[in-house]
Amino acid sequence: MKNLIKISAIFLVGTLGFQKMEAQRIQNVKGKNIVNPYYSRTDTQILKVPNSTWKKVLNADLYSVSRLNETEMANTGKYNKFDGRGTYYCAACGNALFRSDAKFASTCGWPSFFETIRPKSVIYKKDESYNMVRTEVRCGRCDAHLGHLFDDGPTASKKRFCMNSISLEFEPMVKKSK
Repeated sequence: MKNLIKISAIFLVGTLGFQKMEAQRIQNVKGKNIVNPYYSRTDTQILKVPNSTWKKVLNADLYSVSRLNETEMANTGKYNKFDGRGTYYCAACGNALFRSDAKFASTCGWPSFFETIRPKSVIYKKDESYNMVRTEVRCGRCDAHLGHLFDDGPTASKKRFCMNSISLEFEPMVKKSK
């Protein structure tokens, strides 16, 4: 009987953990809940997925920013003035991007960071849109547009990763019990 209770408890915990992971992968696309099969917080394999497929698994706002290089309006994103402790992931694919201890308060209107979680978390592309020359920041796993890199950050590196909130997903740090 004790073994049956232990097995049931393990199954329940495993199922709840799976449901939490699944919930993070589900997007409401055109009124339907769609599971994003490309979302993973552990897989670092580069994804080569056409935009036509991304359009089917991402909601319209995330698709516009991450795949069509749009920018959300300044001071409207949920992470602009957010100061939670944890990790920021790519909202399209789950790739780890930034830690909260690399986030700083800037006046630009978008969440800003001074370093990535690891060098290959992001890739850089030259962006000459709107008659400007900037450095675009894209997800190193799925090539989603995240924002831009500027050289006016607060640390010695002078980096300011200016990101679209919609391109980010936040996972709070789990507090260790004493």
